[in-house]
Amino acid sequence: MSSTPIAIGVPKEIKNHEYRVGMVPSSVREVAAYGHKIFIETNAGMGIGLTDKDYIDAGATILSTAAEVFAVADMIVKVKEPQAVERAMLRPGQLLFTYLHLAADHLQTEELISSKSICIAYETVTDRNGLLPLLAPMSEVAGRMSVQAAAQCLEKPRGGCGMLLG
Repeated sequence: MSSTPIAIGVPKEIKNHEYRVGMVPSSVREVAAYGHKIFIETNAGMGIGLTDKDYIDAGATILSTAAEVFAVADMIVKVKEPQAVERAMLRPGQLLFTYLHLAADHLQTEELISSKSICIAYETVTDRNGLLPLLAPMSEVAGRMSVQAAAQCLEKPRGGCGMLLG
């Protein structure tokens, strides 16, 4: 399979309490094998225990700032919707691949349209069977976490009745 190499940028997530990263080193290695260039913002993987060296060893180039990543990349890969400062760095024709949740954020929608970037929301990607392969794992995680959230709500210090689940 041949393709035209592109520059893929992965900025560090800046949304509050978001520790995930758009690409892990194994993904970088696979994409780099096809000749694409991957640019990772320094410490982008720190929240999940990944180092800049992990990314360098996989074939990525580390850049100091998100602005550098956005400037060099043809495609931006993120986890969460771009924050206002990130939306301001998008440029016409640049591809953004992330969760967007547009229905809940009119301002984001307007700013993405104004950027003239090409935005693909993970939650809208369907497979041949019409299923949502990128959203399904998130739904599974949310379902499993609901039990933990319920248990916390039952704790006395949180106003619950002090019951243990199980």
